[in-house]
Amino acid sequence: MNKQDQADAVDREMAARRLPDAALQALGRWWDRNRAEFADGTPGAHAVRYTPSRWAHITPWPSALASASHAGDAVVSRAQVVSIVAEALRREAYREALVATYVWGKGKRGSRRGSGPVTLAKILTAGGLDTALGRAVTTLSEQGAVAAYAGLQGVVPEFGPSFYTKFLYFAGKSVRSAAGPQPLILDRALARQMRSLAQAVGRETGRDPDGLIAGWVWRDTNWSPHRYAVYLSFMQAASCQASATPFWPSDATPDLLEYALFSTSWT
Repeated sequence: MNKQDQADAVDREMAARRLPDAALQALGRWWDRNRAEFADGTPGAHAVRYTPSRWAHITPWPSALASASHAGDAVVSRAQVVSIVAEALRREAYREALVATYVWGKGKRGSRRGSGPVTLAKILTAGGLDTALGRAVTTLSEQGAVAAYAGLQGVVPEFGPSFYTKFLYFAGKSVRSAAGPQPLILDRALARQMRSLAQAVGRETGRDPDGLIAGWVWRDTNWSPHRYAVYLSFMQAASCQASATPFWPSDATPDLLEYALFSTSWT
C-alpha cells in the first residue's frame, strides 16, 4: 500500500470515528468557560487585539478598522470582519477585504515584530492579486470552497493557505457556496489538531502505527485541495456529532468548533 492509499485509509477511519470522547469532553469544558461569550452558537464574538500604527503603510485600509493614527491597541471581532468583508465585496474592493482578514488573522502576534505588515505589503504588490481574489470569490459562489482554495494555491507569492482560507472563510459569510460545505479556516494550529487525531486513529487501527502518514498529510502548511476537502468534510460531521451530545450547543455552527479546536487541547 502506497502513502496515499494509507492516507486515504486513515481518512476513512477518521470520518467514521470523528471526535474521540476525550476531545468531546475537552470541548465541553471549553464551552462551560465560554458559553456566555458565544451564546448564539457562533464564534462571532471572537475578537483579537491589534496595533493599528504598525500597519500604517498598508493601503487600502478599511475605514471600519481603527485609524492607523490610533494610539495603542484596538480590538476587532470576527463579526466585525464579516461586516467589513461583506461591504468590501459589494464594491469588489477585494484588497480591502483581504487587509481586514489579514489584520484580524495576525493580530498583535504578527505586528509585534513587524512580520505581518511586511508580508502583507509584499502580497499587496503582487501582480494579478485583484484578479486572483475576484476569481476566488466567484469560484466560491459557483463551484464551492475546495475549488476556490485550489484556485488560490501558489498563485500569489507569500499568500499561503493559513491566510487565504481566512479570506475564503470571511467571504463565505456573504457569498454562499453553491456546492459543498462553507469554507473554514485551516492554519498550523488546526492542522496539528487534525494530525493528533489522525495519529491516534493510525495507532489504534494499525493503518499508521508510527504516525508518519499523519505527519505527511497534516503538515504545518501547503495542504493540498484534497486535504482541505477532507478537513471541511470532517469538521462538518464533527460539528454535528458534538451538537448531538450534552457537551456542546445543539445549534452550534462548524466555525465555533473550528475556533474551539484552535484554542483548546485534549492531549
